Amino acid sequence: MQKTLTKHGNSYALVIEKPILELLRVTPDTPFEIISDGSCLVLTPVREAKAEKKFQKALDDLHQRFGRAMKKLAE
Repeated sequence: MQKTLTKHGNSYALVIEKPILELLRVTPDTPFEIISDGSCLVLTPVREAKAEKKFQKALDDLHQRFGRAMKKLAE
């Protein structure tokens, strides 16, 4: 996907569509860590430890309950 910057006051903004925000499990209020090596920009959502732990537990439970079925579906 290619994007262009949008003028936003005296700055420029990169607009991220709602489906991508949902995929990343972020909201407009989610803080991001921004890292650059001078040629690339990496945005990483900063997650609360409690919320991340809750999500990981739900993911583990899902895998335990339906892991075999998902593996068969993937074949």
